[in-house]
Formats: sequence, structure tokens, C-alpha cells
Amino acid sequence: MRVLGEITESPPFVISPLSPSTTATGGFIGCLWLVSLLNLAWCCLQASECSPGRKVVWNLLTLLTTSGMLFLEVSLVAFLFQGNYANGREALTRTFLISGLVIGLHLLLNAIYLFGFGVGLFIDNSEHIQKLKWGLWVIHKLLLASIYGMIFFMYNSKHRERLPARPAFYKYITCMLALNGLSLFACALAANGAHFGLWLFGITSVCYHAFYLPLLYVTFLADFFQEEDLNLENVYYSEMKDAGFFDADWE
Repeated sequence: MRVLGEITESPPFVISPLSPSTTATGGFIGCLWLVSLLNLAWCCLQASECSPGRKVVWNLLTLLTTSGMLFLEVSLVAFLFQGNYANGREALTRTFLISGLVIGLHLLLNAIYLFGFGVGLFIDNSEHIQKLKWGLWVIHKLLLASIYGMIFFMYNSKHRERLPARPAFYKYITCMLALNGLSLFACALAANGAHFGLWLFGITSVCYHAFYLPLLYVTFLADFFQEEDLNLENVYYSEMKDAGFFDADWE
């Protein structure tokens, strides 16, 4: 009863408002949910790729889904380049602008090729292989593989101190380098008319859409949420201590 009386008599405590970095974190989580829903829709509407009347819808859905997933990739790579002293909130705050610019350029170029020049970037046709389409995919995959390859070799060089010292990030880079390298090989085969390249590219695309988001969660978000929970508990404890809830323990 004494403790309850002290609680009712003590001044109310207020949890600190959200900081800009927390708002940025919430924005990133919102993007993650949006991309997850788009990716789920992409997986459920695979039959639309073969429907002549739904090619525009399929191209638009695939463009939005791949752009959203690329946004997550760019954000995480930018986080890696910020080194050992970057935590989740600071990195997200600084990389939103960079990721937005990259994805904006990606959307613009893909929209021009899709709706301006009529290049079916996201529709595989084994009867009429478009070399322009596969040439664009080769460039896209080559850029991604080069970036992941550079980070991979940084981890195995004297410059590894500039990157976060977390084994999970190294495993993430290794997986993405292998996936993009295999996809690059498939695009090169398809550009030369090999039907095996079409099959291999389809397999890598399915693996990317199926496993990238779980890989992202295991690598980055699981530890980040644990850190956020710990910080929130510390805030609660500090506010309650300032309000005098634990004064009886010292008497």
C-alpha cells in the first residue's frame, strides 16, 4: 500500500518524444512493409506475365517491387560504408536521401525503356530474345556485382577497419555477391541466345524475391530491434527513476 501511495502522489512522468532519427527509422520500417506487400503480390500474380492483356500491369508491379527492393539494398550498402561507428538510426537518417536519388534514377530509366521504347524488361520470351533488354540487365547486374565485390574484398584487405565488424554483414555481402554474379552470368548467356540463361535468370529472380527480405531481417533488423528495445527499456527506467518510483528501495 505504501508503494501504491507513493506512485499516486509522485508527479507524472512523460516519455520523451520521437527524435528525427526515430522518425527516419519508422519511415524505413514503413518502406519495408510496403516492399513486403508488393513482393507478396508479385509472387501471387505470376500468371499475369503470360497474359497478353495484363502486361502493363505486370510491368508496373514488377518495376515497383524491384525498385523497392533495390532501395533496401542501397540503404544497407550505404550503412556498411559508414563504418564501425554508425548505428542503425544514424545510418538510416544519412542514407535516405542517397537511396531516394538512386531509386528515382532507376525508376526513370526503367520507365523510359518500358513505356517509351517498349522494351519488355520484366517479360521473358524464349522465342524472341531481345539483345537490348539483356544488355541492360547485364549492365545492371554488373554494377551490383561490382559494388558487392568491392565490399567483399575490403573485408579481406587492410581496409576492413572501415566496415562494421559484424560477421552477419560479411555473410550478407557474400550471399549478394554470389547471387548477382550468378545472375550476371545468366544475363550474359541469355544475351547470346542461350535458353539455359533464361532458365537460370528465372531461378535467380525467384530466389531473390523469396529470400532477400528474410536475409535482410536476419542480417540487419533483428539486432536493430533488440537494440531499440533495450534503449526503450532504459528510457522507461530513467523516467520512472526521476519520478521517484524507486525511492522506497533506498530507504
